Amino acid sequence: MRGLIEIVTRWGLIRCERGATAVEYALIIAMIVLAMVAALSNVANKTTGMWNNVTNEVTKH
Repeated sequence: MRGLIEIVTRWGLIRCERGATAVEYALIIAMIVLAMVAALSNVANKTTGMWNNVTNEVTKH
């Protein structure tokens, strides 16, 4: 009896791909978010540097 339950359970899990698809989409979204954070961090650093340069030039004159 236990063997039959295990076989049915395995077949049910093998056929169900919804969970795997959800995990794949979650990983893709996580990679996109990480790329966006890295890009925004780079832009933020450049923008901060630019405004610091503007502040220094204004205070000099």
